[in-house]
Order: sequence, then structure tokens, then C-alpha cells
Amino acid sequence: MVKEVVYTEKAPKPVASYSQAIKCDKLLFVSGQLGVDISTGKLAEGFEEQAKNVFLNIQEIIKSAGYEIEDIVRVTIYLKSPEYFKTMNRVYEEFFKNHKPTRTTVIASPPIEDALIEVDVIAYRDD
Repeated sequence: MVKEVVYTEKAPKPVASYSQAIKCDKLLFVSGQLGVDISTGKLAEGFEEQAKNVFLNIQEIIKSAGYEIEDIVRVTIYLKSPEYFKTMNRVYEEFFKNHKPTRTTVIASPPIEDALIEVDVIAYRDD
């Protein structure tokens, strides 16, 4: 099995000892992404903007590894509060459109105090 670290300047730099993503053969494992605005390097204001940034950052990471949104097979979403579920689901549907990967949503506290959402994904591409 060939493992390759994936990194792009178009997504937030890791803030601890982890990679943005690791490609293992046909699978891509993307680390949890927060709602960081890449242009400022800071968390976006408000839940909806954080959620949009999370999915934009994921898109940039998978794109840099040669994957597309339709290659995502698994999504795990961590919400700081259940009150965000409805908005998250709307942003999620805008991002994935008709593609429906498997998904789990958990209520948990992301590692940074003002973070309201964190999302990690697994993608598969059969070249």
C-alpha cells in the first residue's frame, strides 16, 4: 500500500501534528476541517459561514489530490449544538447536490472554542 501526504495552500494549514489528508492507494482520508476562511486564516463569523468554509476547504483538499465531490463516500460532521442541524443540512445539500455519501452527525465540541462545526471525509477514486 502506497501512502502519500496531501497538502494544499488553498486550505487551512494544520494547527497541530496532523496532515490535511492522506492518500492510501484509492482512498483519501481528509482530516477534520473547521470553518476557517482561507483568506484571513481565521474562523468565519456565524455558523452558516463556518459551514460553507468547511466544505470549501474540503473541496480544495480533495481537488488537490485529484478527487471530486462525487468521490466522497463517507462524511462525519461534528456540531457544537443541535440547533445548527437544519442550517448545516441546507449547506450540505448545496455542496453535495444529488450526491449522497454515507453520513454521521454528532453533537460535540470542536477543539477550538469558537468553532461551531468540524467535518472529516473519506473519498474513493477508482482510476
